Amino acid sequence: MKPADDAVDQVLPTGKLAALGLQHVLVMYAGAVAVPLIVGRALKLGPEEVALLISADLFCCGIVTLIQSLGMTQWFGIRLPVMMGVTFAAVGPMVAMANSHPGPDGARMIFGAIIGAGIISMLIAPLISRLLRFFPPVVTGTIIAVIGINLMRVGVNWIFGNPVGPTAPLVVTPEHSEWLSTVRSSAAVGQPGFPPVPQGLALAPTAPNPAYAALPGVGIAAIVLASILLIAKFAKGFVANISVLLGIVIGGIVATATGMMHFDKVGKAKWFDVVLPFHFGTPIFEPVMVLTMVLVMIVVMIESTGMFLALGEMTDRKVDQPALARGLRTDGLGTLIGGIFNTFPYTSFSQNVGLVAVTGVKSRFVCVAAGLILVVLGLLPKMAALVESLPTVVLGGAGLVMFGMVAATGIRILGGVDYTHNRNNALIVAISIGFGMIPLVAPRYLQWMPHAIHPLIESGILLASMVAVMLNLYFNGAKGDAEGSIRAAKQADAH
Repeated sequence: MKPADDAVDQVLPTGKLAALGLQHVLVMYAGAVAVPLIVGRALKLGPEEVALLISADLFCCGIVTLIQSLGMTQWFGIRLPVMMGVTFAAVGPMVAMANSHPGPDGARMIFGAIIGAGIISMLIAPLISRLLRFFPPVVTGTIIAVIGINLMRVGVNWIFGNPVGPTAPLVVTPEHSEWLSTVRSSAAVGQPGFPPVPQGLALAPTAPNPAYAALPGVGIAAIVLASILLIAKFAKGFVANISVLLGIVIGGIVATATGMMHFDKVGKAKWFDVVLPFHFGTPIFEPVMVLTMVLVMIVVMIESTGMFLALGEMTDRKVDQPALARGLRTDGLGTLIGGIFNTFPYTSFSQNVGLVAVTGVKSRFVCVAAGLILVVLGLLPKMAALVESLPTVVLGGAGLVMFGMVAATGIRILGGVDYTHNRNNALIVAISIGFGMIPLVAPRYLQWMPHAIHPLIESGILLASMVAVMLNLYFNGAKGDAEGSIRAAKQADAH
């Protein structure tokens, strides 16, 4: 029998590698494509450019997975069965940036912040594992719960429609618009009895918008959700693990049958195309935005540290300080590559770590095979166009599950926190979640604050992270809890 350590370096037969690699890809696929869809639409990009973001994301997922699992020089790659994907932790800050600066210029700012954060992350990677004591489960559980709560808004808006724009719940009554137009025209020509219309005067929307919460769309979202629940309950093993992806496929079929999904863009898309860097132009480096993304990356790398330690235990391979530094440095390198190739910050996908535990297959070359599959998918624009063509109601039904599971993962981690002997832990959780809710409930709360600090405080995720770390230091000090972090990482199989 081979020593346990050899299981990580074992090269399985080609057919088995391909099948197990495809399994890893399918488990992560829905989560991987969610972030470019969210950010691309927040930037108000066209369908072709959103599809490009999806292709770039899959391509970079593959490249960074290859570096992490296969290794590249003595500086990069932890050489364990790790799948890399875009982190949900960065979504809040990126959407905030996109809302402030929509269009290609906003994309350039986001990618500039990502490139800057990637470079800094590589430099500070050796120091990050020593910061683990500042991120015990009470902090990481709170952060992950707030990430899920913040993302739930995206899933709900996918189902019903965004609260502003063409799908806003209310629209201006046409008769009111005609009346104001008549008054404005009469005042413009100096007609007696019509004073000038004040600059910036606008009518309040009062009529229900038929495009908001349309019942056919809500019905399709319900079908997607019901499909996921049925598959999760009655299916076994691998099929149960890809219930979200299968739910999206079923929703797509129903949407096509009802005429809500069209394939014009898929037909026009190329079969093969190379992902090129800097599609939107030269990145814009805004110092505060770079700092914001660096803070996100510190949180991401702390989570990765716990994940790597947990994976080391699962595979019976000791993860020492140099190995941790290689793995975390690859998080930074992946983020740098992501910014260059028009995509986002990268981290290890914990649902795939969970898959290693479920299947018992410890070979890192399975993830190498999965990385190659992802690279190929990233070079097939028709696949990205197909995902982009999905109606948002289909994604919304799945989003409730995906983003809700992120929140549930945080709650599960918090369930292992000691509140009996340390009542202050409850205060840390309560106050941090409260701060994380501020931008959701009162998005204009910062209108009188200096504009330079807006990127730091307009994301509920970042607010909650900073508050949780500071409150934990205040109440508990910097007590190390590596075992707790490993337990938390093992529980985070849905994040």
